Amino acid sequence: MAKSDKKKTGTRGKNRRDAHGVYQRRAERGKAAFIPYDGDPAEEFRSNTERNTGRPKRTSGNAGGYGSSQRNGNSGSYSNSQRDRNSSSRPRDNYKNTYRSSEWDRRGGSFAEEQSAPAANLIAGRNPVIEAIKSGREIEKIYMAAGAEGSVVKIRAMAKDAGIVVDTVPRIVLDRMAPGEKHQGVAAEISAYSYSTFEDIMERAADSDEPPFIMVLDEISDPHNLGAIIRTAECANAHGVIIPKRNACGLTSTVAKTSAGALERMPVARVTNISRTIEELQAQGVWVAAVDMDGKSYYETEGVMKGAIALVIGNEGKGISRLVKEKCDLTISIPMKGSINSLNASNAAAIMMYAVRRSRDC
Repeated sequence: MAKSDKKKTGTRGKNRRDAHGVYQRRAERGKAAFIPYDGDPAEEFRSNTERNTGRPKRTSGNAGGYGSSQRNGNSGSYSNSQRDRNSSSRPRDNYKNTYRSSEWDRRGGSFAEEQSAPAANLIAGRNPVIEAIKSGREIEKIYMAAGAEGSVVKIRAMAKDAGIVVDTVPRIVLDRMAPGEKHQGVAAEISAYSYSTFEDIMERAADSDEPPFIMVLDEISDPHNLGAIIRTAECANAHGVIIPKRNACGLTSTVAKTSAGALERMPVARVTNISRTIEELQAQGVWVAAVDMDGKSYYETEGVMKGAIALVIGNEGKGISRLVKEKCDLTISIPMKGSINSLNASNAAAIMMYAVRRSRDC
């Protein structure tokens, strides 16, 4: 019995630190007592064992190692509360909440959460970015894919002259910033798109040497159609585009991309009520023409197009709403000679805009 007691109450572990220097242990009256170490155990442990791996090292035995901060009664088991607290203080090197994910999140992308659509304050593509710089638009930062060549060299030089920060990133970052977009290795983070007012468009028309030429879009919902119409309007020298605030596509990065830079030069006004806006146009001497299938052929209306005119293009599916159509001065159509009796909204708009252009130039 004496020999057994000596084993239990001997000098084993007296005033000795454990493997990680977290606790001191001493034998006292046959019971193991733990005295806290004067320092930050978690910090010291991380610096010693987690610097590269991010995981605590396994220690042999139960000699007061890391994680054995509390003894549970006489069962000889130890709780893992200390291990749990510190293992969750840093993300594990696995798929979600990883060191890599943290780095990607700060750069604009993420392995864990991908954006389903481009941010509204992002324009993607080389030509739209070039036009944004030329127009003096406020640009926060330009992102370029590493290894991109060609016109990106010109964009980098233009950005340097304009004092714009350029950040070179892996191409996958741009893929996640502008999913589904052909960014061509370049994207620009800009301030939110600003809309013009109805008065801005009318003032622009008054300052030109032509009668007002305005496009009114009644609930166009496809951003590609809106971008294409804005692009054609700029090419045809229209004075502005008017869209409704509700039930219609607004100015997005997809619209900017499709417009190929025209959005930087073409004023777009967003109004509450299209019908009321038509009345305001008429009050200022502008003829308003609805473009629809049941109207008179535009071949017969060239005289009207030479004067002040606004063309109304309807929604891709339901066309021009009844109330808006009733407000218009006349309805004109595009002759159909094939089996299909309708055109895409942006195609119809392009044909009619150049019909106006032809009437004025010839």
